Amino acid sequence: MSADAAQDAPKKLTPVEGFKDASNYLSGPIPEELANDAPNFTGEAMQLLKHHGSYEQDDRDRRKEAKAEKVPGGKYYSMMVRTVVPGGRMSSDQLMAQFDLCEEVGNGTLRLTTRQAIQVHGILKSNLRHYINRVVAIGQTTLAACGDVCRNVMCSPVPKKNAVYDEMQALADRIKEHFKPRTGSYYELWVTDSETGEKTLAAGGANANGSGGYEFKSSGIKDGDGVEPIYGKTYLPRKFKMGVGLPEDNNADLYSQDIGFLAIVENELVVGYNLIVGGGFGRTPSAAKTFAAVGAPLCYCPLGEEISAAEAIMKVQRDFGDRTDRKVARLKYTLNRLGVEKFKELVEEYAGRALDPPKDAPITAHDDGMGWHEQGDGRWYYGLNVENGRIKDDGDFRLKTALRQIAAELNPPLRITGHQGLILCDIDAGDKSKLESLLTSHGVTLTENVSNARRWSMACPAMPTCGLAITESERALPGIMTQIEEELAKLGLQDEVFTTRMTGCPNGCARPYNSDIGLVGRAKEKYTMFLGGGTLGYRLNWIYKDMVPADQVAPELAKVFAEFKAKRTEGETFGDFCDRVGKEELLASCGE
Repeated sequence: MSADAAQDAPKKLTPVEGFKDASNYLSGPIPEELANDAPNFTGEAMQLLKHHGSYEQDDRDRRKEAKAEKVPGGKYYSMMVRTVVPGGRMSSDQLMAQFDLCEEVGNGTLRLTTRQAIQVHGILKSNLRHYINRVVAIGQTTLAACGDVCRNVMCSPVPKKNAVYDEMQALADRIKEHFKPRTGSYYELWVTDSETGEKTLAAGGANANGSGGYEFKSSGIKDGDGVEPIYGKTYLPRKFKMGVGLPEDNNADLYSQDIGFLAIVENELVVGYNLIVGGGFGRTPSAAKTFAAVGAPLCYCPLGEEISAAEAIMKVQRDFGDRTDRKVARLKYTLNRLGVEKFKELVEEYAGRALDPPKDAPITAHDDGMGWHEQGDGRWYYGLNVENGRIKDDGDFRLKTALRQIAAELNPPLRITGHQGLILCDIDAGDKSKLESLLTSHGVTLTENVSNARRWSMACPAMPTCGLAITESERALPGIMTQIEEELAKLGLQDEVFTTRMTGCPNGCARPYNSDIGLVGRAKEKYTMFLGGGTLGYRLNWIYKDMVPADQVAPELAKVFAEFKAKRTEGETFGDFCDRVGKEELLASCGE
């Protein structure tokens, strides 16, 4: 074979593509492996299970113990299961049911994710079907919480009672409904008895078909196959993320999404959306071909045309995304490889129409929804800071019990924020002090008493459950934030607002690459420190220092904070200052 012929030869698809192709729409060997006595799944089943909302993990703190005890498989295996919560909206009853489940078959804690969803860890393989079955019974679903599909749709979560926020939340629901997988394998695996086909749902609020809001039927779209008219039998090359927001409320971090829907408002009504495309933060430092990216505005869609344009974008990614290398399979790489003009031409071809240029609509604010706010109908909402999203009872800190009592006495609708907070809605003015008392009597710090630095920080779970983690994140960040708080107080900067985001590996689950301060796991107890992003989320940060020991993070930042205090311009934010001054000047001023 000539060199040219070898270069032109088709590349070998990844094993995951083979798994999906042979899976009969995401079933594969899962039924057989659910029925066996092994504590874990094979690689093929593990990959397919992601589309059903579950990752296999093991307790890395106990690996030596597992080896010494010669446990089957050599590890203490368990499953993490993620529940889809579009726009973060759920009822108190649903959260209480999730609490029951995390205590019954999980590790007793529940986590609010950076994508406004719910995660429960520590579920044994033997309890997986029970957990998902119960989730469906309460009117929720885990389908498409993970995997090569459209994942949980983010949306600015503040419950303002006006036409703009109503439309944005409605769009989040339309996106979820339109891009959900149609396969019946989810229903067959988790909702019906594998032998009789009878519905086995526990009592709860599922739809008549037991799908928790998901109806398994064709959408009527004609250009795909009969089962998955949008995705096809091999689904997307990689995960796909979408979010909805406003120029003055970027809680959904639109520039980090594969598609961000930026609402354009005229006369207090949404008239359309700018579609921002190509965001994505996973990267591998050792692979130069990988990179973090913020999205760029592609087009403007009048109201009613945004879903069809998004479908065209997704289909271009479906058909042109790289299925030979999962490291470069996200939409950002497809856009980079094709170029913006060619990509737009393909989207227009798939959409069957020309796309309007995007409107001029810069991001101006990020509303985290924390604290007390009147919601526009005489009632109030309260944004509760939940550090790193972890809801638990631990000693005198009993957040889970407090929320149980609040649900029992006030039954507020709930919203999860993009910064892992929890908004309690529809509170009567006369119940405000009661809600505060229920929190403080259980050792929960009110948001008003949380420092700005801690309020605007978040971390991924990392150790001990995430198999990709290089070092600590959720367990390390609270202590580091205490040190940062002390350094800020010394400088009189305790009122400054800036985002600090930590991840235990470079995959970027807590979105560290557009924050004011990003701390990304590089080695055991060492981090790459990124500076120069911002709370608004439209700008990437840059590497300030690499391999910073955990105990040196706060001291290194203290030097930069001092420079910020001395040299900032009037009204300049920390991220804007770092971006303006740049790496070289900061290093020269703060010392190598």
